[in-house]
Amino acid sequence: MRLTAVTLDCADPLALAAFYREAAGWEPHPRSDDGFAGLTTSDGLFVGFQKVAGYRAPTWPDQSGVPQQAHLDFDVDDLAQTEARLLALGATRPPHVPHVPDEPRWRVLLDPEGHPFCLTERRASAEPERRV
Repeated sequence: MRLTAVTLDCADPLALAAFYREAAGWEPHPRSDDGFAGLTTSDGLFVGFQKVAGYRAPTWPDQSGVPQQAHLDFDVDDLAQTEARLLALGATRPPHVPHVPDEPRWRVLLDPEGHPFCLTERRASAEPERRV
């Protein structure tokens, strides 16, 4: 079994796809529209963005409102530089992030529709390179 797609609910699929396209360099799906947009990663994973009427952003880390539901994780070479670039593209910092032991090499941001995603500074390894 192999994961082939991940889809995020949102209010504006084209805008959210544009954010992740700029953030990660993923290729746009040719049949994207205002109801559903998609991107394809260099590894062939399809990331979809579907319009939901009355969409409400997650209230992460507070689970008493709308729970996080899902989040994406990205390895990056330079944590500070990548965080600054993503903030310039429209990401935001959540008001509160729970403490984690490895915090110096880890960040949580929210995409423009409020979905949390993580950045982790890549350590030297034999894993294939990915970029944000």
